[in-house]
Amino acid sequence: MAIDKLLIYKFLKYAVVGFSGLFVDFGVTYLFKEKAKINKYVSNALGFVCAATSNYILNRLWTFQSTNEDVATEYGSFMIVSAIGLGINSLVLWLLTDKFKWNFYVSKIFAIGCATLWNFFANLLFTFN
Repeated sequence: MAIDKLLIYKFLKYAVVGFSGLFVDFGVTYLFKEKAKINKYVSNALGFVCAATSNYILNRLWTFQSTNEDVATEYGSFMIVSAIGLGINSLVLWLLTDKFKWNFYVSKIFAIGCATLWNFFANLLFTFN
């Protein structure tokens, strides 16, 4: 039972970090898509990468309290997991916006939710194990 509580606590911390990343993601995406007029998928990828980097730092320090001295490898693992998450994110975004004609930003919320589940468990088992 203690493992379940610990897992839930870590996921809640991960969600708080992810929520902060949401602001980074949406902010960067908005700037590139709306202000710089860059393709919506390129803008989405830039927002996602910036958010993933800020999330790595916060998750390393707070959620998983990593003491791994090989930060470069750990960051690389986190970014690999995030890149797969970006694929999931982009696929969901494409399906909802292009196939189902949903609003881009509403679709982005669902895409982030799907990628978050992947990212948490992959990082728990792979990056910060």
